[in-house]
Amino acid sequence: MVSFRFPFLFSQPPRPPLSATADISSRSFSATTAAVSVAAALSFAGAGVALSQNSDNPFLQRALNFFASNRNGFTPMWGSLSLSENWSPVTESRTGTSFPAVLKDSKRLLGIGLRRKAVLGLKNIDVYAYGVYADDSDVKKFLSDKNGDLSDDLMESDVSMTIRLQIVYGRLSIRSVRSAFQESVGSRLNKFGGGSDNKELLQRFTSQFKDEYKIPKGSIIDLCRERGYVLRTMIDGEEVGSIQSKVLCRSILDLYIGNESFDPKAKEDVQLNLASLLGK
Repeated sequence: MVSFRFPFLFSQPPRPPLSATADISSRSFSATTAAVSVAAALSFAGAGVALSQNSDNPFLQRALNFFASNRNGFTPMWGSLSLSENWSPVTESRTGTSFPAVLKDSKRLLGIGLRRKAVLGLKNIDVYAYGVYADDSDVKKFLSDKNGDLSDDLMESDVSMTIRLQIVYGRLSIRSVRSAFQESVGSRLNKFGGGSDNKELLQRFTSQFKDEYKIPKGSIIDLCRERGYVLRTMIDGEEVGSIQSKVLCRSILDLYIGNESFDPKAKEDVQLNLASLLGK
């Protein structure tokens, strides 16, 4: 199986200053940290050279500019990601939720985000963390002829993808999930012109979240767009339904990596990781 270089880059919050004690305890890691930093810098430079050599393509140049302008806000996790290799999970820093680097041997993690919800307009609660995955071979084909916005094109494409939701709010009910999707997915269906079938399509989707399902903290909901624009929904590994609809798939993905997504950092992660692959 082919192995290729793939940089994971995920947005990170600013780190507070280290105390004197923490500074002393961290010195034993200084050599390793320096080595990783040098490797990351060299890898970034290599990607920049590859993109610069294609500067006659305006899209590639825009990707390079995006990559360079965001590098100070992202932490690269470089490595050769053969699908047969065992890779460490990536952690959503605000909740401590970890996501596997690869799902089902073929889908790579492109970005992570956090869904927050205001309660009575007074307090934001962390509802779930989410990871955005895309099929390895589909992504390579998708990037072969790109001339527009990466995340928008990705949502419109037939690339196999999974949005993994990991529940972090311990008092979340399936009824609340159903209600939230009725509002958020319903607005996206109207936005993307689902037409007169919007109401029925929304009902078919939300009815999958039946009251019998329990979703305590740590539960996983997978929203999988399969080839042919089939949206397959799974709760803790159990399939609860599937619907063939391009506009529904587009609406779901827009919640997580669209221009008005739940967490803009997830969209930035996806954009940056896709841009970094253009020079590969």
